[in-house]
Amino acid sequence: MIKYSLFFDTHDLAALMERAFDALNNERQKGISGYYDLPFSSMRLLERIQSYPHIKKIAIIGIGGSSLGTKAIYELLKHRIHHKEIIFLENPDPIDLEDKFAQIKKNETLFIVISKSGTTIETISIFKAAIKHFDLDLQNDDLIFITDPGSPLEKLANDNNILTYNIPPNVGGRFSVLSAVGVVPLTIAGFDTENLLLGAQKLVRDFFDRNADHILAKAAFYYQHYPAIKMNVLFSYSSMLADFNRWYEQLWGESLGKKRGDERIGLTPIAHIGSIDQHSFLQLLIEGPLDKSVTFLRVKEFRNHIKIPSISLPYLERTDFVNGHTFNELINKECEATMESVKAQGVPVDLIEIGSINAKNMGELIIYYELLTSALGALFEINTYNQPGVELGKKILTRLF
Repeated sequence: MIKYSLFFDTHDLAALMERAFDALNNERQKGISGYYDLPFSSMRLLERIQSYPHIKKIAIIGIGGSSLGTKAIYELLKHRIHHKEIIFLENPDPIDLEDKFAQIKKNETLFIVISKSGTTIETISIFKAAIKHFDLDLQNDDLIFITDPGSPLEKLANDNNILTYNIPPNVGGRFSVLSAVGVVPLTIAGFDTENLLLGAQKLVRDFFDRNADHILAKAAFYYQHYPAIKMNVLFSYSSMLADFNRWYEQLWGESLGKKRGDERIGLTPIAHIGSIDQHSFLQLLIEGPLDKSVTFLRVKEFRNHIKIPSISLPYLERTDFVNGHTFNELINKECEATMESVKAQGVPVDLIEIGSINAKNMGELIIYYELLTSALGALFEINTYNQPGVELGKKILTRLF
């Protein structure tokens, strides 16, 4: 279960909420974006996924939307079950690649190449490096491609009889984690992808049945107060959420940073880990410009009850007030204290409290942020699903070579 609490004024937002809802309902009905239906359609995909009992590791070759969402879920759930290790080959950093290649044994590894277009330069370059380093045989070694129907990568797969799963053409990379992009590798690795999808299904149903209007209210508030408030800070209180933070930054940055005519629109995403970043960013929130909203994301129950020992050290007695309490209590009380201090300054704050880390909750959290992003894009009247700025950089890269 996930609890959502808004600590800002949501009065007078009804018209904006209706506008956002109508836009998303229209997108879904017309198939403008297909991610709304992934929690349902990907259930059929589960029946087609093969098992690989001889495989110990999975190497995902992909970048951005082809890896960030899967990595976020993997890092959150990997502490809960016995699973195959997933290694993410996502950055053309030669030192990083060398280190990760050294962790891979070809005969124990399934290589999954993910590129929506089939021509992502970083992905294909790393794939070429893997072919050479591991002497991969495209027709006989363990390979899977995940790509758009008819892409150049699928054509290569067809020529070499490589198993291929398709990404729906109307689902963008950063919204694709609940498609084959995330479901295939996570299922093969041993994760509970059925409950991941069920968790997302529930929130999609609730949203379109108007039982999750808190999403619309939050989007309407952000829109109403833009550009006075133009940044959203996500303060996630668990180190396990670090890669979720990175996925959120891509989702918001690439979806909501757009030109609308001559006007530049953008809600800047900033992601931090509590309590670590309280010691670096909190001062700016407390006494800096009031141009930010803050979302606190915390885990109610970590299922780990390590206690702070009842040890009193000379000169350090002022720290003894937490003795005998669990670290679970400490990190959540720090979240509460920080949230109260930020609210006291007039900063708009909301709280997302995850009951516990499990597949259903992670599916819900993923679809929550996707729905929120789409609602904001609809209110700003921008194309939430394209990325012309990214495409410009790709064209310049081609010219530089």
